[in-house]
Amino acid sequence: MKAIALIFTLIVSSYSVATEQAEEIFAQLTPSLYQIKLIDKASGEKSSIGSGFQITSDGLIATNYHVISSFARHPDKYRMEYLDNQGRSDTLTLESVDVINDLALVKRKVTEQMEYFQLSKSTPHKGEKLYSLGNPHDLGMIVVPGTYNGLKKESFSDRIHFTGSINSGMSGGPVVNKDAEVVGINVATSGNQIGFLVPHDKLIALFNQYQQSPPENIAKQMAEQLTASQQELMSTLLNSDWQIKQLGGKGMIPIIDVPFIRCWGDSNADKEDALILAAVANCSLDENTYISSRFFTGSIEIEYRYMQAKELSDNKFYHLYRQQIARAGAGNRAGKDDVSEYQCHHDLVMPENKAITNKSIFCTRAYKDFPELYDVLYLAASIDKGQQALVSHFTLAGVNQENAMAFTRKFMEAVSWN
Repeated sequence: MKAIALIFTLIVSSYSVATEQAEEIFAQLTPSLYQIKLIDKASGEKSSIGSGFQITSDGLIATNYHVISSFARHPDKYRMEYLDNQGRSDTLTLESVDVINDLALVKRKVTEQMEYFQLSKSTPHKGEKLYSLGNPHDLGMIVVPGTYNGLKKESFSDRIHFTGSINSGMSGGPVVNKDAEVVGINVATSGNQIGFLVPHDKLIALFNQYQQSPPENIAKQMAEQLTASQQELMSTLLNSDWQIKQLGGKGMIPIIDVPFIRCWGDSNADKEDALILAAVANCSLDENTYISSRFFTGSIEIEYRYMQAKELSDNKFYHLYRQQIARAGAGNRAGKDDVSEYQCHHDLVMPENKAITNKSIFCTRAYKDFPELYDVLYLAASIDKGQQALVSHFTLAGVNQENAMAFTRKFMEAVSWN
């Protein structure tokens, strides 16, 4: 009982210390924290809210790109405003963005030098206590203690895994260490005390670039970032090992050996009354790039489906086979204002290895505001075996023509029969 009492005392003591530190940090930093609001000009009402924090004495404020994305895309429809801890409000200007890392720099007018957040010169250590600040659900600024758990595994873009309650409205707020230095920026939550932060070195890079050469055009800056990011991602995929694995009875499929492409499998092998034996493998990049609430890019989805009929006529098997093919669709969200209609090319394909004959469809749609970037949809269905079929399908979001064709060629050559 004494041991239990001691543990309880230590827990209470630790909680009290954390609470006191949080209160001190909050009192110290509140004047440099802001609510960021987008106001719809036509209605005069706020359209979205988030958080931001000042990083220079002359009024430069950091936030998430997704907090101000509607203004970045439609500056004539919205205006940006801040609300400070004294209830004062005024307009903001958009200075720079990093759409890949979900960061933005905005600026307020100041009449005198102001206090601002210091960016840390070091990375936290695993288990270090951190403090997330922000404006959850439009309830006012709060501070939430949490723990640094290193970078998120299986992710192409760096994200910090933070154990703490990041809620809606806290996006763009700072996360600081015990010395009140910024080590991350709130960006997303998975609930149950699982939060994700943009590492502060991404903000440092954006800030340094802004100081050296402020962008003349935000849309052009975004296009350059999207182009560079897809080049890095596709180069990594094309130069990685593609492991050939068996699917079902006879299918041979490629699995790209990179940690950020995650694969899952399923089958109906336990269903004795199934007319068709089906085995499925799905692989995807578990992240995307947010451009607007109706437009996401940067995603990759791959699906393989092996089917073998038990006792079906060729016509019945073909009918069910066609139903599976019809399920294929785009892997990302985009509207008619963002992308063109798909243009498709149908073909009968026998790869150079001659191991399979496919009927294929290759479709692309162009990005209207970001020249030379496309969404790509590819689907191939085998036609060279009677009551066996192998369907291979992928979608790529936001790639250039050269990378799309290189990926398609490698994918086609890697799918075969055993």
